[in-house]
Amino acid sequence: MRVLVAEDHERLARAVAKGLRRYGMTVDVALDGDDALARLAANRYDVIVLDRDLPGTHGDDICRILSAEGSESRVLMLTAASSVKARVEGLGLGADDYLPKPFDFTEMVARVQALGRRPGAPQLPGLAYRDLSLDSQKRIACRAGRRLALSPKELAVLECLLAAQGAPVSAEELLERVWDQVTDPFTTTVKATVNRLRAKLGDPPMIETVREAGYRIGGP
Repeated sequence: MRVLVAEDHERLARAVAKGLRRYGMTVDVALDGDDALARLAANRYDVIVLDRDLPGTHGDDICRILSAEGSESRVLMLTAASSVKARVEGLGLGADDYLPKPFDFTEMVARVQALGRRPGAPQLPGLAYRDLSLDSQKRIACRAGRRLALSPKELAVLECLLAAQGAPVSAEELLERVWDQVTDPFTTTVKATVNRLRAKLGDPPMIETVREAGYRIGGP
């Protein structure tokens, strides 16, 4: 799951992003509304954790823009106002859920995960190919009944490849879906992660390299 955290309090934004990454999510951070819109134009996000009172483009306006564009991204709106009226206003603008500050982090994680599972968002409860299986919600991968010791990035790459159902997934798409904004797009990090994943999946080999197209599991 890829998440955008749009929050102008940098310390809070970084803490939220760090915590979500521990749950296997890929997280980008925007500290104002203009940066958030720029990132939304460049990337696909499953969930947006959106502070309502952002500097630059206001959070309300971001919600309106997403709604007008028919965006499939789910919005969890954060605000210091906890009144019912404020919540109704936020939901009326197009937010999918609403969380007043201060909030409990575990509750926020649960809400983000729930939004990622809603109809219209990618739903990948279980993926499999031959004797390889992945439970996307529990973040557990097994082969031939044996649990695999995969890192969060390796699990995310495996999820992308299995979800493609045999179609090649390019290195660029893997970089977009699995890594966040701090990753240098010219590094060999995708290739290195795929190679480690190959080794951990064992024999017979599961991941095929498709020349000039990327990687796949279960091709024709």
